[in-house]
Amino acid sequence: MEWIDAATASERLGIKPATLYAYVSRGVLQRRHSDDGRRSLFSAEEIERLARRGRPRSQPPELVIESAVTALGVDRHYYRGLDALELARTDDFETVADWLWTGDPGVLQGSRRSQPRPGSEAVRPDARVVPWRCEAEGLRAAVAAQRGLPDDLLPLDRLQVITTVLGASDSLRYQLDSASVADTGRRLIAGLVDALPELSEPQGDSIAERLWSRLCPHPAPPALLDAVRAALVLLADHELAASTLAARVAASAKADPYAVVLTGFGVLGGPLHGGASYGAERLLAEIAEPGQAARAIAERVRRGERIPGFGHSIYKNGDGRGGLLLDLVKEAAPGHERIAVGTAVLEEMRRRRLPERNVDFALAILAAVSGMVSGAGDAIFAVARVAGWLAHAMEEYERGSLLRLRASYTGPPVRGA
Repeated sequence: MEWIDAATASERLGIKPATLYAYVSRGVLQRRHSDDGRRSLFSAEEIERLARRGRPRSQPPELVIESAVTALGVDRHYYRGLDALELARTDDFETVADWLWTGDPGVLQGSRRSQPRPGSEAVRPDARVVPWRCEAEGLRAAVAAQRGLPDDLLPLDRLQVITTVLGASDSLRYQLDSASVADTGRRLIAGLVDALPELSEPQGDSIAERLWSRLCPHPAPPALLDAVRAALVLLADHELAASTLAARVAASAKADPYAVVLTGFGVLGGPLHGGASYGAERLLAEIAEPGQAARAIAERVRRGERIPGFGHSIYKNGDGRGGLLLDLVKEAAPGHERIAVGTAVLEEMRRRRLPERNVDFALAILAAVSGMVSGAGDAIFAVARVAGWLAHAMEEYERGSLLRLRASYTGPPVRGA
């Protein structure tokens, strides 16, 4: 069978690549991935049959958004063409966020990629990014706004309060050109982290180091801190996830960046999205030792419950993000009891032929091994994804038209029309 790439298939059909992928999602066309996972391939025979038959008309319309931010592969994703798993091994979150926002190769120069891993020898000072900061006035207001909140409130709930206050105090919030949105992103992410209650002394100025001090009462071992940095990179974006689609709709209406991020937070906390990490944390907390894993899984299966941290709508054979993050945690804390519990859960899921683990499960393991507060995985996910939401918002601001989905009406017959 002859296989052709997406550009050739689109040209033969006389359609845009986005329409081609819409045909795939609607079951009109089949595709496979190239061996390196970077290209979609289509059957030349199937494309030719469709070209002769004409475009399908029977299916309801589907929204397809063209984007240059992130591409999805077989088990991983790519930020503006670069392997996100490789970036997680080599670069700081700040560098990757700037890459998502600007696409400027210059931001990748002098990054960690040529530097030793933390814990081996010191990273050269000139390789570190300039620390991101939020204005003192806005930061003070965001801290003050939390004084009446319950002490055990989850970090994700605090992040929504912080975003609202920071937005209200930013006179530049309505500047929607790309450079201004990027500047807002740096201030906002810094403020989100620094306005959280401090639980330990920050060991540096990076977002990863400062976020650790807000999520964990203990100093950060270098290797575990590196896992947090990698998690931020891995979670910075993931194409049109539910929260990103919501954020893009808000941006298409010219909502300011703070409103875009609040929209994303509202969706992210759902148990089928970023909130799955919190569910996985609770699952692990129920299991005191590896021998209890089988019963914990069996009880959830019996009740018909979804096992949090497992399965993914895109990665049917395993989420590469979760694999890399788990490897980093295992390297950082070999023999840790929480890793043993996590391994027992994985083995029981595989014994039952249930879905593979995803990045949410790896986040829960990272939080448990690090001794972080409840909901820490959600917070890492949320802070990271702000970078992606704003990258997508920039595309909508430049596009300049409102995203408008259409419903396929299934109600009673319309009368009097």
